[in-house]
Amino acid sequence: MKKQLLVAAIENGTVIDHIPAEKLFAVVNLLHLESMKTAVTIGYNLQSEGMGTKSIIKMADKFFTDEELNQLAVICPNLTLCIIRDYEIVEKRTVCLPDELRGIVRCTNPKCITNNEPMRTHFHLHGSNALKCHYCNTVVSLDDVRLVERP
Repeated sequence: MKKQLLVAAIENGTVIDHIPAEKLFAVVNLLHLESMKTAVTIGYNLQSEGMGTKSIIKMADKFFTDEELNQLAVICPNLTLCIIRDYEIVEKRTVCLPDELRGIVRCTNPKCITNNEPMRTHFHLHGSNALKCHYCNTVVSLDDVRLVERP
């Protein structure tokens, strides 16, 4: 039995793999894929030995900044990111949460200084599934995080 690729190859760009199927649309919204001018391929509910089902996104001519990768890590820790050049994978890595996040996650405490003064948020990784605000010590589960809105 022949196997076929379910998602077409790209010449240059980025592949985000191992997205939990239920998180795909959060990633799509975060990346504003609807406004991209280059080819985007999205695979949803693909079979995966390790995950059961997964999603994948391929973006032609798109390469990520560290800040964008940190945002992705907040939504879906442990994604696999592949950088493609001339149809070959030149870099493959797991995107993990950094020890500190600045200006990416909103504090859920309405009294936190970051919600009342014009200053960037600052969080520290707290265990494997939470963040702790540097200013007010509020702990926020990764399931409950809200990202700072970007223009």
